[in-house]
Amino acid sequence: MSGPDSGPEFSAGRPRPWRPDDLLNANSNTERAAYGVVPGVVGANASQPVPPETVGGLVREFSKAAAEMAVEFGKGCRDIVRQSLGNRDSVLVRSFGKVRDSYLGKIVTRLRGKLRFINEYLPEDKEPLHAWSVIVFVSFLAFAALYVNSESTVSTPTPEIKKIYIHPPSAARIMLPDGRYIAYKEQGVPADRARFSIIAPHSFLSSRLAGIPGLKASLLEEFGIRLLSYDLPGFGESDPHPNRNLESSAMDMLLLADAVGINDKFWVVGYSSGSMHAWAALRYIPDRLAGAAMFAPMVNPYDSIMTREERRRTWEKWARSRKFLYFLARRFPRFLSYFYHRSFLSGKHGQIDKWLSLSLGRRDKALIEDPIYEEFWQRDLEESIRQGNVKPFVEEAVLQVSNWGFSLADLKLQKKQQGKGVLNWLKFVLSAAQEEYIGFLGPIHIWQGMDDKVVPPSMTDFVHRILPGVAVHKLPYEGHFTYIYFCDECHRQIFTTLFGTPQGALDITIEVDQSTLEGNTEEQKEVALGDSVPAQAET
Repeated sequence: MSGPDSGPEFSAGRPRPWRPDDLLNANSNTERAAYGVVPGVVGANASQPVPPETVGGLVREFSKAAAEMAVEFGKGCRDIVRQSLGNRDSVLVRSFGKVRDSYLGKIVTRLRGKLRFINEYLPEDKEPLHAWSVIVFVSFLAFAALYVNSESTVSTPTPEIKKIYIHPPSAARIMLPDGRYIAYKEQGVPADRARFSIIAPHSFLSSRLAGIPGLKASLLEEFGIRLLSYDLPGFGESDPHPNRNLESSAMDMLLLADAVGINDKFWVVGYSSGSMHAWAALRYIPDRLAGAAMFAPMVNPYDSIMTREERRRTWEKWARSRKFLYFLARRFPRFLSYFYHRSFLSGKHGQIDKWLSLSLGRRDKALIEDPIYEEFWQRDLEESIRQGNVKPFVEEAVLQVSNWGFSLADLKLQKKQQGKGVLNWLKFVLSAAQEEYIGFLGPIHIWQGMDDKVVPPSMTDFVHRILPGVAVHKLPYEGHFTYIYFCDECHRQIFTTLFGTPQGALDITIEVDQSTLEGNTEEQKEVALGDSVPAQAET
């Protein structure tokens, strides 16, 4: 049978007309909607479930709720400000009561008038300067929370973190006159066959194992080179120094050279921050040095003789985090221990550029991702921090940015000025002394990558301005690591520049006194003749 809702005009899929009985069934319709049945729909759509809400809808609802909360929060803040500072008796009104009539007050009034069109989008508040500033701030916090939450919920595979392994002691050590032990590593030809001797202090977060990274023993043999690298005080297996400075560092280098049998002059190699120890050797023990080779040499970025342009070109290459670490090292060095304990002293391996806040060029980034470099870097790091003491690293960082105790201008080769007065003039004439020079007399070579963002080329330009006699080798497209790390052809070029054509190691020849040999020969002949006479008589 057909009911009042039957018939062709009320077929399936068409809504029926509204009837007064629907008011009585409002509650039941609500319950049916809760179970996924849409009231007012018959036929095939009578039991169709409600479609799920989309992400866009959720975001819109959340934005509306955040905006309403922000408006209420802004109104509350405005009321508090008005009650505390906006009444007529407040200090603010008495002091700045005439601000509204000033030029600034007129600008604010004009700005509020231009922002009136935003009022229609606000739920209640009619002060856009008050409300929208709060809305923007709260929205920023809300979306930041959503972003962090979404990042945390996404399941991304975490790379395996390699733990730091401390190897058993293996270094050769000598005892210094003050009782400290210094560890060193020797490469190349033996001492009695060495044509050239090189001592290389290591850079920050490194050890004696670095030396010249990737240098082949065959190349050292070809040039007849003896290479020594050592652990700075507190690094590796060297004992810490109670009052370390750059002068004591130069003295340690000298004592090491004497202890291992380097009797002649030797070359010093400085790389990156390790070059400040090479500069100290040029200043305090110049008579024992044959020359210096520097690679991306570090200088004090706070040096007073730097021009404003040189300082600007240097600092603009560094990331903010690196600038902050330099600031801490200069002003608040104790806070450095916190960052070091969270990075390379945490017991886990990480990336060098992250730990040291380095900005690297394209070729440097490719190099540090190479497995060969990564293995070398991790082993060198493990040796550097084997003592687990943060103090040597803080000392090294402070030395980079503090007063060195000397200036690079002290190394400049120049004539020694004679004292004024008649007595000094007579002394100079009577002694027939030749002109004396001060500064470093030997050669200084600097290799600088032009794409270096760790030690910018502006530092080398500064050194060349102070020391015009320095030979600067500019390397296009090279970074901080790419020229000296694991580059056989680069190492050959360096040694050829320093020592010329390879001549091999020295030949060990034993000189024999010919007169002694002749005397011994005559005695042997006499003994032989004397022995032959009885032999003939017996026959």
